[in-house]
Amino acid sequence: MTIRLYNTKTRKKVEFEPIDQENVRMYVCGPTVYDRAHLGNARPVIVFDTLFRLLRHTYGDDHVTYVRNFTDVDDKINATALARKEAGAAGTLEELIAERTEETIGWYLSDMSEVGALEPTQMPRATNYIAQMIAMIEDLITKDHAYAAEGHALFRVRSYENYGALSGRSVDDMIAGARVEVAPFKEDPMDFVLWKPSTDDQPGWDSPWGRGRPGWHIECSAMAKALLGDTFDIHGGGLDLQFPHHEDEIAQSCCANETDEMARYWMHNEMLQVEGKKMSKSLGNFFTVRDLLEQGVPGEVIRLVFLMTHYRKPMDWTDAKRGEAEKMLGEWMSVLQKHGYSQKTVDMLKASGDWVADAEFIGVLSNDLNTSGAISRMHVLAKAKTAAGLVPLAHAMETLGLVNDWSILDLSPSQNDDMPEWAATVIDRLIVERGEARAAKDWGEADRLRDLLNAAGVQVTDVAGTASWLPGADFDLSVLEALK
Repeated sequence: MTIRLYNTKTRKKVEFEPIDQENVRMYVCGPTVYDRAHLGNARPVIVFDTLFRLLRHTYGDDHVTYVRNFTDVDDKINATALARKEAGAAGTLEELIAERTEETIGWYLSDMSEVGALEPTQMPRATNYIAQMIAMIEDLITKDHAYAAEGHALFRVRSYENYGALSGRSVDDMIAGARVEVAPFKEDPMDFVLWKPSTDDQPGWDSPWGRGRPGWHIECSAMAKALLGDTFDIHGGGLDLQFPHHEDEIAQSCCANETDEMARYWMHNEMLQVEGKKMSKSLGNFFTVRDLLEQGVPGEVIRLVFLMTHYRKPMDWTDAKRGEAEKMLGEWMSVLQKHGYSQKTVDMLKASGDWVADAEFIGVLSNDLNTSGAISRMHVLAKAKTAAGLVPLAHAMETLGLVNDWSILDLSPSQNDDMPEWAATVIDRLIVERGEARAAKDWGEADRLRDLLNAAGVQVTDVAGTASWLPGADFDLSVLEALK
């Protein structure tokens, strides 16, 4: 199946032709790890996870390399750690920075897993590639594409004649219309920082220009080169990164590596809104992925809401779309459960070679990740009357990342044959009351009921607005007895 992608660089949709079909390579700019991932941060994760899945389907799981980095050295991280120190947290500033990045990376991976994202092939941290960054900067200075000044190293923008090609603007237009830092040590206002000095209490590494830390743009260039080579297939990220981040990446990578291109295909997802407005704390419509999960919105629902809008269109998160996504997932799950689908069923289908995709679904998805069209096709697939006929629907749900673990269809109280009837009744009552509390947006009561279930060792799974449960390994009847 031919994949067609919109290439930001050429401003048209083109047929995707990998450099090496045995190793299709993709780099996506990851998060700066200083706080919880907000809802907008999840969009590129879901978009490029979907592309990762499609590439694996087309070229084979072992023939796709997906790199998404962590920026773990940044002034925002420093500021967050400093605020903790000033609030009385124990430890040096460097220790608090390390603590914060570890904590935030853990949050990020947990939240993105909840919305169905596979872990990329490689997840490099910027701090592990400082040596490669310094080497690249030295090379750029040697080639006269960069210069040192007052403890800084800066890229000489006008030395790269194609600067601005990605965003479609000339250097002079950018200077006229952009806010650029005008520092006395810059040769040109558009020159950007590759290395900057660090104070004694900031993270820093020894370099030919003094103790300091890298600029943001050089991080991705160095990590991409180390893990994917001088030129690779796809570079992705949010539209807000097109300029200056991606423009700067291209300039320094092409000059250092002496190549005509850094990546063959550049892909950018549009931004996110909430109920028709830009998400912001001042409007009171700013929330994180974890906020939604804790309010009882299943990760599968969050993901489906994102997939309902094409990645190159602005996406609007609304309660109405969330409700629509819950209904869709509920219908698909119900029809699969009705026909006996479970983890065992799917495993048998895969082992027998009967786990097959619907050609039309894959064709639509391969047309520049047309997820909304793919979802429309899934409604047609859901009308199949037999278990065998529903294989393409189940396959499509897995391809879109809406189901990563089919055991969710195995969970039902009917399986608990040894469970006392009164205990099942208590659990069912708690789950109903928790649902009512969520509906009333009484999050305190919902959390209390969730904690009771957790204390009893009851594993609750929410799928498409429906809760099912099983006794866990630490199941404790005595906790439930007190609630009879």
